Amino acid sequence: MTELILRGELQALWRDKDVFALLQALDGEVVRDKEGRQTMKFELDGKTYYRKMHTGIGWREIFKNFLQLKMPVTGAANEWLAINRVHELGLDSLNALAYGCKGHNPAKKLSFLVTEELSNTLSLAQYAEQWPNKPPAPSERRALIRKVATIARTIHDDGINHRDLYICHFLLDLSSRDNNAKNDPRLFLVDLHRAQMRTAVPRRWLVKDIASIYFSSLDIGLTKKDVYLFLKVYFDMPLHEVFSRQEEFLGSVTKRAVQLYRRDFKRLPVLPFK
Repeated sequence: MTELILRGELQALWRDKDVFALLQALDGEVVRDKEGRQTMKFELDGKTYYRKMHTGIGWREIFKNFLQLKMPVTGAANEWLAINRVHELGLDSLNALAYGCKGHNPAKKLSFLVTEELSNTLSLAQYAEQWPNKPPAPSERRALIRKVATIARTIHDDGINHRDLYICHFLLDLSSRDNNAKNDPRLFLVDLHRAQMRTAVPRRWLVKDIASIYFSSLDIGLTKKDVYLFLKVYFDMPLHEVFSRQEEFLGSVTKRAVQLYRRDFKRLPVLPFK
């Protein structure tokens, strides 16, 4: 079985070519090479793209994932579908221009995804790491918190969970930092290759996503008001209702965030919200 989809300028550039062979022979900068998935940055006709080539993770890795109650990612299809779905929801993500898949064996099948480079962007983690010493204007800070909460609520309401929803996977469009756009920052949700899509997100995966946001924000100088704002927007209800209806959920999120912090930093975090 072979599937190939080309969009935009790549339709004309790669029409009637063996795209699989072309991408396998591509010359560029390898930025990641792990677990049967290689990401390469390359130039074509004056533009920059990223090629993610999946060559199969093997049956051992597939069985290990199932034993750990995790859904294995065996190719590029998952990210292709997730990117398209996120765009359908009116959110910003990568612009995927090519997808291909060849083979039947899930442990060995060849697949790829090609996306445009997101220029003039910075991960929210990098942007926010300076906040403890150089905080942004309160209005900009609140706008970014609202945006992250809105994106999380939107994908969860649609049955999508990210599985790696750390703030480093929100890319800030730096042009949206202009004075006229600071109250409506543009954030791109990226790294969707492990995203899961269902009718509804199970509770454990909601906890994991929100705990990942919380954990990755613990050292950027968050205040209790910041956390309260996130909760109001994410749950789309007044705070008193959040605390009365979501107490158990919030406890699970905090517990997991602390566990992640202890695992990575070997110490307890200072929590703005308990």
